[in-house]
Amino acid sequence: MGYAIAHGYCIACDKLFSFNPLRVPSSSAITGEREPICRPCIERVNKKRIELGLEPAVVFDDAYEPIDERELGE
Repeated sequence: MGYAIAHGYCIACDKLFSFNPLRVPSSSAITGEREPICRPCIERVNKKRIELGLEPAVVFDDAYEPIDERELGE
């Protein structure tokens, strides 16, 4: 048994970060494809959403943690 973690660039700030590829918050607003959002950026987004009276985006507790490699499928 092993673990997996993805590395990529945040669509909002362009910083490299690590994340759970199945649980990380993402957006397709900029490129048309799902792109990951880092923790600091999603926290800023959610703060703004709440200020505007919108529901915050869901951020899973394990969104930025490694996952069991078996969860990735084949």
